[in-house]
Amino acid sequence: MPGTTCGTLDEWPMSEEPIGNPKKILAEQIAGIVLASESPRRKMLLEKLNIAFQVVPSRLAELPPMGERPNSYAARMALEKAVKVGHFYPDHLVIGADTVVAIHDTILGKPKSHSEAVLMLSRLSGQVHEVWTGICVYHARSGTEIVKAVSTQVRFRELTQEEIDSYVQSGEPMDKAGAYAIQGRGKSLVRDLKGSYHNVIGLPTMELGRILEQIGVPIDSKSIDSPCD
Repeated sequence: MPGTTCGTLDEWPMSEEPIGNPKKILAEQIAGIVLASESPRRKMLLEKLNIAFQVVPSRLAELPPMGERPNSYAARMALEKAVKVGHFYPDHLVIGADTVVAIHDTILGKPKSHSEAVLMLSRLSGQVHEVWTGICVYHARSGTEIVKAVSTQVRFRELTQEEIDSYVQSGEPMDKAGAYAIQGRGKSLVRDLKGSYHNVIGLPTMELGRILEQIGVPIDSKSIDSPCD
């Protein structure tokens, strides 16, 4: 990634062990794969695994955290999204995901105004923050439910007020957690990161690929995440 430095996933073990019921599924039992998200970024990342899938947005109302830590909140939201869609697609393997940006365990959501985006970016300036993505792989018919939270540490440069104002005026921050998009103009704000780059975009393809392989879904392992991809 231009302008940033990063290391390997092995150096920074920032994912939690999956929870739930990792029951082995034979590929023949799966009627198809569903991505429970309308995010074009997640769709693009899932396509890297070279698997056939359809998109069915969960339309789940994202309520504020209920006193949860960022990792727990992201994991719960991913699970709820997958279960909601899985209710209508019980024979399909449903993938749910939710990404949050947090600094000192305080979750920064999507800014509701330009002024709120300015405040968020000012808070992140020169600081290290965490991006957590919760992922859930759910198959209602077999009772399979695998939930995992993956973290990437991101450090911003010291930003000038002019840089912040210019970025906010571009409109890019307005539908992004933490008010930036690392795959867009927001990459210029980042000094370095430790962990999965795809995780910051919204779907940790390496972690998800491992889960899919464990339950019998063949993937293109050559196209999964690397820290600098």
